[in-house]
Amino acid sequence: MTSFMAAVDVRPATPADRPTVERLWLMFRHDLSEFAPGGQSQLPNPDGAFRSERVDAAFDGGDGDWAPYLFVSGERPVGFAFVRGITAPIRVLNSFFVVRGARRGGVGLRAVRDVVGRYPGDWEVAFQDGNPGAVAFWRRVGEELAPGEWSEERRSVPGRADLPPDVWVSFR
Repeated sequence: MTSFMAAVDVRPATPADRPTVERLWLMFRHDLSEFAPGGQSQLPNPDGAFRSERVDAAFDGGDGDWAPYLFVSGERPVGFAFVRGITAPIRVLNSFFVVRGARRGGVGLRAVRDVVGRYPGDWEVAFQDGNPGAVAFWRRVGEELAPGEWSEERRSVPGRADLPPDVWVSFR
């Protein structure tokens, strides 16, 4: 267990931050590959990279409603978040990652609070039941940000009947 308690600065990621976020994305996708739904392995592409359409959407505007964030401690990057639906009635924390060396010290919770605080209103985040760290973290986030007023439900993955449903946590 890590005792990393350094301050975290959460800021909008700029085009100059994209290479840093892309490297963090590789770590994020590598971590998630262990929890591939349906037991299918999520291996990298032949060039060693993983699918990156969410990075493209976050930095290139996607449908014009995305925002990327970078988390730093001192000068070191420690994570990122992509928000989808920034002008929609319900915002989605589409991707969220904290490097392993910065976990379990409150960095993730502080980063979520900062990002969510920028867009007051309703929020959702999806994760998989097979990822016990995500299950515990997002339930804790729900309770910390909306004590007794958050919800959890399972939803089918659109167009993917072969996959187990995602777990969605909703809070205000």
